[in-house]
Amino acid sequence: MATSSLRAPAARDSAGVDTALLILRLVLGLLVLLHGLNKLPPPPEFLVTAVSQRGLPGFVAYGVYLGEIVGPILIIVGIWTRFGALLIAVNMIVAILVAHAGDVVKLNEQGGYALELQAMYLFTAVALALTGAGRYSVGGRYGPLN
Repeated sequence: MATSSLRAPAARDSAGVDTALLILRLVLGLLVLLHGLNKLPPPPEFLVTAVSQRGLPGFVAYGVYLGEIVGPILIIVGIWTRFGALLIAVNMIVAILVAHAGDVVKLNEQGGYALELQAMYLFTAVALALTGAGRYSVGGRYGPLN
């Protein structure tokens, strides 16, 4: 039987996939972390006002620190990466519902999606929550929640 000249797809544990996961973790983590650091020191009064106007208790605004500081640090370091990515994803969903609800079905002036940045953060976080950190992380490929 003749062998095919087609190469098999890369295995899940290949160095290329782990490098790609490292890049995704670092970029998402650093970009979201900058948003969180900008909201320090507490309290984030504009967030307290925004969630209160939506009928939610004001303390909910402090959850932004979980999704924009704790989550990014977890995924940058590579420990509890899936949990950190989930924190970022939840944070982005809340941000869209609280601050950008009117833009969910809009296009911007250039014809792109009005919430493209929020969507990119959200779905990159979802991808990391599904894949984990990869081997280039403190927790390693098989670490807790990695």
